Amino acid sequence: MQNHFPVWKNILVLLVFGIGIIYSLPNLYGDDPSVQVSSTIATAISQEQANQVDSDIKAMGIPAKAFEYKDGKILARFSNTDDQLKVADQLRDKMGSNYTVALNLAPTTPGWLRALGAQAMYLGLDLRGGVHFLLEVDMDAAVKQAEDRYIDDVRLALRNAKLHYQSVAKDSGFIKVTMNSTDDKSALLTLLDKEFHSLEITEPEAQEQVWLKFSEKEAREIKKFAVAQNMTTLRNRVNELGVAEPVIQQQGENRIMVQLPGVQDTTRAKEILGTTATLEYRLVDVDHDVQQAVSGHAPVGSRLYYDRSGAPILLDRRVIVTGDQIVDASSGQDQDGRPSVNISLNGVGASKMAKTTQVSVGKPMAVVFIEYKVETKTVNGEKIRHKEKVEKVINVATIQGVFSKRFQTTGLDSPQEARNLSLLLRAGALAAPVDIVEERTVGPSLGQDNIDKGMLSFVVGFALVVLFMAVYYKLFGMIANFALAFNVVIVVAILSMLQATLTLPGIAGIILTVGMSVDANVLIFERVKEEIKAGITPQAAIFIGYDKAFATILDSHFTNLVVAVVLFAFGTGSVKGFAVTLIIGILSSMFTAITGTRMVINWIYGSRRVEKLSI
Repeated sequence: MQNHFPVWKNILVLLVFGIGIIYSLPNLYGDDPSVQVSSTIATAISQEQANQVDSDIKAMGIPAKAFEYKDGKILARFSNTDDQLKVADQLRDKMGSNYTVALNLAPTTPGWLRALGAQAMYLGLDLRGGVHFLLEVDMDAAVKQAEDRYIDDVRLALRNAKLHYQSVAKDSGFIKVTMNSTDDKSALLTLLDKEFHSLEITEPEAQEQVWLKFSEKEAREIKKFAVAQNMTTLRNRVNELGVAEPVIQQQGENRIMVQLPGVQDTTRAKEILGTTATLEYRLVDVDHDVQQAVSGHAPVGSRLYYDRSGAPILLDRRVIVTGDQIVDASSGQDQDGRPSVNISLNGVGASKMAKTTQVSVGKPMAVVFIEYKVETKTVNGEKIRHKEKVEKVINVATIQGVFSKRFQTTGLDSPQEARNLSLLLRAGALAAPVDIVEERTVGPSLGQDNIDKGMLSFVVGFALVVLFMAVYYKLFGMIANFALAFNVVIVVAILSMLQATLTLPGIAGIILTVGMSVDANVLIFERVKEEIKAGITPQAAIFIGYDKAFATILDSHFTNLVVAVVLFAFGTGSVKGFAVTLIIGILSSMFTAITGTRMVINWIYGSRRVEKLSI
């Protein structure tokens, strides 16, 4: 029989159709204005604290649609944005600085769909509304910070080599090293050639001096790393805002674009994105009395800090390694099953850590988190951004043995604390300060207007295509319309499964797919009509129409696919969104227009004698 599919092929088409419907359904449900509460310290929110927050919300007299506590975070859903904003403002006052209270839009997807892993597509900034920032990385500050680290490295190397020097200081863009004698200078040059390959050496007229400076290549690498590290850090920071799908891209050499769809609290977003932080490993000073330092008499070479609970702790002034020398950090367990963080350092950090731990086994070492918080305060009716330096010890652990590149930090209270600390170490520090040079806000109403217009254009275009196909090709046209709807369902389902971000250009790509999908059926149906006019039987005409038109359809779709791939490879932002939907639409239309329509036509005409086709 020419026009019969094997059972497996019918099952395949029906299975794809069923999966497509299930995974596209979440997009029919909306979002609830919500308030998300999470901890900014290592300890997660407890069940008791969650119960207290629930009681506080009820005491405000504002009804919550739902209150959820999961994985140490709280999510409260509300019926409207007014209730959402009121609750968020009051909770910020009650919770304090150790907790983040963020505005969010939580999906209302039913539980049975979530259990299957079905989620709605993310909406881009132009559809959901939100905020757009353009951040500029301070490249000079990145190089300056690197120079400061090298000053400490050079001093440490000189002490370890037992070379006598007068000073190591930065002046006029150089790190100037002044030795006691020309003999010490020769030993210094040998040391520099061995341990500091990235520094260019200049010998001035002063015989005891050596000037050091980064090579152009090294300076470029420092700046490149600063931008890359900042992008990684920003991705993790925006999680505090509850943003489902942020867009963070590099623009030019020193700028980063950040788009936060759905964010309503732009002030909070600016404060988090503009915060500059770093990490330092220091030895704990166990030889002096910490209470003496609290009273204002800190010993020379030590400095007073405070841990997360507010307890004083005395640390060595010398920094062992800083956060930007950490290349990887992951949570895990030690040999006794206790939570720990596995850390990997770069070459310079590994060398310094090895030299420190060789003489410090059994001594405690601390991790200091240094943050420059930017807060917006209203003074005399004007909003002023105030920057404050905050330093706190986030972890203290005893050095169990000599280590360098890879080591383990233990002494943590819980696996959750280990995960939070590993995240902080891996991407909690900006390698260089950033400034917000551009800010744009897209209101939710404008985003909804874009959605409405996009849907209107889709419905009008789809309806006209359906009407034309039904009138011109009759029953075959209705089958093509079924395949057309099937194609749209598959595209939406795949975008949802990939958790892609849908933008206005993405909607345009879906609409374009509608035209291309029905175009394949037009080629097939016209070929079937030609064969019938030539006197061939209807069954044979169906078979030849699909068989002979396939090559033409494949050629046209392949050329479109090449263009879409090029757009995706070289485009950015909205162009990529258009290309993604176009690529998925092209591939799915090949399946629906050829296999999907052929299956339905086989069901209708394949098992009976046919004298005439409704085409």
